[in-house]
Amino acid sequence: MRTTFGFLCLAVFCLVAGAAWAGEALHGLSLFGDLKYGPDFTHFDYVNPEAPKGGAISFAAEGTYNSLNPFILKGDPVQGLESFVFETLLERALDEPDAAYGLIAASVEVSPDRSWEIFNLRPEARWHDGTPITAEDVVFSVETLKAHGHPYYRVILAEVASAEMLDPRRVRITFSNTENRKLPLIVGTQLPILSKAHYEDREFDRVTLEPPLGSGPYRVARVNEGRSIVYERVPDYWGRGLPVRVGRHNFDEIRIEYFRDRTIMVEALKAREYEFHEEFTSKTWMTAYDIPEIADGRMIREVLADNTPSGVQAFFINTRREKFRDPRVRQALALAFDFEWTNANLFYSLYDRMGSYFENSNLAAEGLPGPDELAILEAYRGRVPDEVFNELYEPPRADGDDGIRKNLQAARSLFEEAGWVIDEGRLVSAETGEQFTIEFLYFLRTFERVIAPYAVNLRRLGIEASLRLVDASQYQRRLEEFDFDLTTSRYVQDLSPSIELRNYFAGDAADTMGSDNIAGIRDPVVDELIEEVLSAPDRASLIAACHALDRVLLWGHYMVPQWYKGEHHLVYWNKFGRPDVKPLYDRGVLDIWWIDAEREAALNALDKGLD
Repeated sequence: MRTTFGFLCLAVFCLVAGAAWAGEALHGLSLFGDLKYGPDFTHFDYVNPEAPKGGAISFAAEGTYNSLNPFILKGDPVQGLESFVFETLLERALDEPDAAYGLIAASVEVSPDRSWEIFNLRPEARWHDGTPITAEDVVFSVETLKAHGHPYYRVILAEVASAEMLDPRRVRITFSNTENRKLPLIVGTQLPILSKAHYEDREFDRVTLEPPLGSGPYRVARVNEGRSIVYERVPDYWGRGLPVRVGRHNFDEIRIEYFRDRTIMVEALKAREYEFHEEFTSKTWMTAYDIPEIADGRMIREVLADNTPSGVQAFFINTRREKFRDPRVRQALALAFDFEWTNANLFYSLYDRMGSYFENSNLAAEGLPGPDELAILEAYRGRVPDEVFNELYEPPRADGDDGIRKNLQAARSLFEEAGWVIDEGRLVSAETGEQFTIEFLYFLRTFERVIAPYAVNLRRLGIEASLRLVDASQYQRRLEEFDFDLTTSRYVQDLSPSIELRNYFAGDAADTMGSDNIAGIRDPVVDELIEEVLSAPDRASLIAACHALDRVLLWGHYMVPQWYKGEHHLVYWNKFGRPDVKPLYDRGVLDIWWIDAEREAALNALDKGLD
């Protein structure tokens, strides 16, 4: 549910060499290597510092919402609050893989052994009601989110031992694990700072539509429960002149319109009910935008490169259920999915096959394990499949007319080895006679065209396969309670993966309601390899540990790999300006675009003339 996060040089602070200057106030942190921007930088290179302010941008979201509290498991939270209204102590740079600079905190100090860090808060930092942001607020945020927050926050704060106010603008965070090199960055960039005073007379752990007190560049302006929300720019926002904020947050208003159906959503875009859209459906991208508005330039259809890891998208198999616990069964299910047919007939061949948990990055395993990987993996020989050492995992292919037939024959053999036999055309347990069944859980009707042919192949194996379409709220609840057989999900990996891996794949998360370990992976080797990633002393060690983890996960057959593309497909009305340079690791739209007054006027005049 949460997707991307990020981020000393010898002259500033160098984690790569294990050095840190306790007591020295640093303007930024980096996991490995030098900071790009020095202490006196005025703005990021990818912004236009003279970008005009004003106007509005609108985009769409699927589903609905009933809560303005995104920090707890209860309810369906609205989009945008965490990024528009709330702020963190440090701000990620979008053109560096592992760097962050002062936001609420003017500077940060880290101990030589990484057992603590101290944030020095800016005296000008303010909540929207004008009161100062204090160390008490930071302590409150750590303690509250760790004890009562969404499982995501409980995971990332699990190794925070304490938060202590040293004075009103100085707070120390102490860590219980000094091997996780990224903890100082995680706390700086992923901990939303909450107002202690705001919650003195309010329950934190409640679903609410009351606008929260934030400190960010926007605040909630209008709420139409489940249908739309409007954020307005705070004109006297305290941080507008900071180097990490210059040239950003240029729209006076951001509106999010909610739709329960993607087809209606696209038609609403064409009717200009909202004005910016990222298209994720290949058929829609190829067939829905041959319209006059694109032809005459009123709308733009554009592809931007995506240089971030695609992570993994797949049919994840719920291994908590007895029938899926045998890896041969899970491998057989992957053999029955015909990606080649799906890509050619449904996706216009726009996609590549997903074959890694770290796809579209150098973290994905390639070839056979090299010396650095083997140095890690040898400790697990005999505890992982032999294929980890002598074979590169590749998703099943179904090329040619006989491709899927051969795959289904191989799947039948695997099922038979696992104790499932054919009885009058039905795949049944040799022990109990019970038929093998699969229910696909989904909430987007557009996915039926993908699931239905897959279900046909499963039925050819004698499996009773059914499709279960539910609304977005019910889908979220069932996912949080792990009440499904197979469902589609995507994990978007960080450029330097860290503690979120525990939430995705660690055994403790398998039994934590609301965690992202939806496959229910419980493998001590996976847990240990995650710790190898977290404690990697340099970039090369991180890559080797990710390769090793990737191989073990892949040969565990926890999912049926789907697809990915390293691009953003955008459709928008032609009223925006943007910098010449795109951030290397972000599309940058809401953050650094602006309204081009001339284009907007020409667009409005043309629309009016056509009416």
